[in-house]
Amino acid sequence: MIDRLLTTLDAALRTVFASHRAAQPCPTVAHDATDLSELEKKEAGALMRVNHVGEVCAQALYTAQAFATDNEALRAHFIRASAEETDHLAWTEQRLKELGGRTSLLNPLWYAGAFGIGLLAGRLGDRVSLAFVVETENQVEAHLDSHLALLPAGDHASRAIVAQMKDDEARHAQDAQELGAIDLPAPVKSLMAAAAKVMTTVAHRV
Repeated sequence: MIDRLLTTLDAALRTVFASHRAAQPCPTVAHDATDLSELEKKEAGALMRVNHVGEVCAQALYTAQAFATDNEALRAHFIRASAEETDHLAWTEQRLKELGGRTSLLNPLWYAGAFGIGLLAGRLGDRVSLAFVVETENQVEAHLDSHLALLPAGDHASRAIVAQMKDDEARHAQDAQELGAIDLPAPVKSLMAAAAKVMTTVAHRV
């Protein structure tokens, strides 16, 4: 338990305060150069900041779920998924720098909130915990799809990242479904969607 506590604390500090390196190369679109106006860079930066916050929350969710479960195989699954989400965290962080943007000033708060949700879900049982993964990833996939419509048409670099993230999130949802996730009640899904709306709206600006 002490080792798990220390590992969990280390993951939180690294996610919120450290720079990140991806295990996989950042997605690109061959032969399509990105050339944006200052206004387009500002808007793309705000959208990518929202996506970065989403990845901070994903790290918190998976870390909390790994901490909460007593199923060693499931814990290993959550840790692998978290490692894959680290690629997304690094890609969005890198793209933000390229656009002259910054990460959200509220990242510690976003992490704490998502960690609390993940811990609660984990305490309610593994199938409920997996259900939160399915619903979260489904909502994130839809959110990323909307960003593909909102990003400047010429921002091929951001679009390549968002498209790859969307594919990965869909796979994570499918994996959780196959591991035995239940279907969450509609009111819970609606509450999660409302919380996500608050997060994306605030992170777009702060």
